[in-house]
Order: sequence, then structure tokens, then C-alpha cells
Amino acid sequence: MTNSSGKILIVDDEERIRRLLKLYLEKDGYETAEAEDGTTAVEMILNNHYDLVLLDIMLPGMTGIEVAKIVRKEKEIPIMMITARGEENNRVEGFLSGADDYIVKPFSPREVMLRVAAILKRTKPSETESSTIEYPMLKIFPDARKVLVDEVAINLTPKEFELLLYLSKSPEKIFTREVLLKEVWKYEFFGDLRTVDTHVKRLREKLLKQSKPVSKMIVTVWGMGYKFSPNDDQAADDKQ
Repeated sequence: MTNSSGKILIVDDEERIRRLLKLYLEKDGYETAEAEDGTTAVEMILNNHYDLVLLDIMLPGMTGIEVAKIVRKEKEIPIMMITARGEENNRVEGFLSGADDYIVKPFSPREVMLRVAAILKRTKPSETESSTIEYPMLKIFPDARKVLVDEVAINLTPKEFELLLYLSKSPEKIFTREVLLKEVWKYEFFGDLRTVDTHVKRLREKLLKQSKPVSKMIVTVWGMGYKFSPNDDQAADDKQ
């Protein structure tokens, strides 16, 4: 058994899937809880503390997409979607609804455990990242996992926060989508590169609600990837 810790909610209408995930998670030292439908999952998430939710997309009554949208309005808890192979549109919609990662059925329990460990490691405060990162109208507090735009706190999902933090640490450096998937997700990710585009889009939209210049600090470098540019001319023009 590893020295893992954390409480994880498993949401799936298939008992055998819940039983399999529960077996491996508890073997690795996690505490687990279960829900077999979306309505029950929402009630449990909003009334209890969980460090991560494993959420099947196809659920009776209320889909995993709907669950994620409701939860995201209230909590920033990490969400890993479980989806059947071939449901690419659902996976993209899952990211748009606030999911941080996804795993495809049939999955390897070992891969799930590695991804769970990676997500929990990223979302726990780091003692080595205590310095505040400051730019005009933007402050990032790594230890508190907090972002202020024009002194107003912005509600970001764990993945959105990690993406913003990673880009902001290296202003003007261009990162390809492949590099961002590997470095921000912390493992070799063989999924759709649009995962990055989807998270950038969501992040920009949230920043834009408070400040258009700050949202423009995340710059698309066509044919290459993205960079964080606090002194971008286009952003400067918008301030005037």
C-alpha cells in the first residue's frame, strides 16, 4: 500500500465498475464513497468533502455533464470524467463543463491510479511555490491556489489554475500543445490536443469577465501553441 491519502467519490451506474475502482483506490490508501446516479452524486458532492470525483458521463436521470456543470457553480473539486470509447464529442463537452481529465472505457485500473495520484499531487498546496506572481491587474498565489484579477478573486478549476500558473511562470516563452499536455497534466497524455485549446478557451472566458486586457495575456501563437504575454501590444491597446 502506498502513502496515498484523500477521499474519492466514484459515480457510475455499473456496480462492477464501482467495485473495481473501489478495490484499487482503497488498496492505494484512499477512502471512497459511491453514487450510482447523477442526482445522488450532486447531493453528496455539495454536502460533503471529497478530494476528487470519478464521474461517468452516461448516467441515468442526470448525465455526468450536467452534474459537472452544477458542481462547478459551487465547488472547485477536481473531476475526472469516465467515458466510453468513441464518445469524443462527450469528452469535449465534459472539458467545457469543467472536467479536469478523462479516462476511456475499457480502462486500465493502473492508469486510473496514476492519473488520480497525479491530479491530487497537483491540487495540493506546494511548500516550494509560496511566492506570489504579480503582473498588471493580475496576482497569482500558488500556495493558496488563488487568482486575483483587478483585486477580484476568480473561480478557476484546478486545471485552469495550473495552466495559468505554468504559463505565467515563463512569460513570452512559447509552449506547444504537446508540451503543455505533458507538463501541466504531469504524465504522457495521449488524448486530443484540443484538450489544451478547450482549457485555454475556458480560462480566457473567466478572465475576460473581469478584465479584457488580462484575458489577452494568454496569446495564441499560430502554428506553434500558446504563450503568456503580460506586455502584449494588443492587451496594452485595450487598456487605453
